[in-house]
Amino acid sequence: MACPLDQAIGLLVTIFHKYAGKEGDKNTLSKKELKELIQKEMTIGPKLNDAEIQRLMCDLDRNKDDAVNFQEYVTFLGAVAMIYNEALTQ
Repeated sequence: MACPLDQAIGLLVTIFHKYAGKEGDKNTLSKKELKELIQKEMTIGPKLNDAEIQRLMCDLDRNKDDAVNFQEYVTFLGAVAMIYNEALTQ
């Protein structure tokens, strides 16, 4: 039986691959794929407008290739985890 943390990490990886590659490269998220992932998989997603999604994409796309690779996605998840931690400890 997998431990809860193993399951959580597996889910994060699975969600990335669920959306990556719908358009082009199966190992990256395009802006459209990132938007869909955020809107469908995160509570805040439907509240974000296109300009906010575009800013997020620019911030995440460190290598400026117009896509979010897995490493950039994991960085995003780390930032979200930090926000959750702050919210839960106040």
